[in-house]
Amino acid sequence: MKIAIGCDDAGEPLLRIVESLLKEYNDIYVSDLSVPPPGSTEYYPDVAERVALAVASDECDRGILVCGTGIGMAITACKVPGIRAALCHDTYSAERSRKSNNAQILTMGARVIGPELAKSIVEKWLLSEFDDRSPSAPKVRRMVEIDAKYQNTPRA
Repeated sequence: MKIAIGCDDAGEPLLRIVESLLKEYNDIYVSDLSVPPPGSTEYYPDVAERVALAVASDECDRGILVCGTGIGMAITACKVPGIRAALCHDTYSAERSRKSNNAQILTMGARVIGPELAKSIVEKWLLSEFDDRSPSAPKVRRMVEIDAKYQNTPRA
């Protein structure tokens, strides 16, 4: 599995802990997309967009984003067509984000949770899989339909 990761300055210490955890798995390749292109000035939405695009294009299977609260990263990632990003600060939400919503991106807030909880959340999220025959499958299909409906709609 290839996982794109990204953070802003507030999320960097926690993301480094998560990155170390991910590297313990033999079957996970980590692609850190936090670093801005040379000469650019950017913000966390730019990092979230890079990670979301890597997942949407199938360059990466999943993504993990960390900022101060995780909120802005989730909002931005969800702007990329086809992406379902979930803000999770507990293991139950992390599990359900995968099993019920097939979220491809996990976001967390470094100012909200500590390192040990973050590692537990990531592990639960990694081990949870979506079953396209589950009762949640029609709901996820409807999410995809709604996403497609508004992809080319101009917004005010």
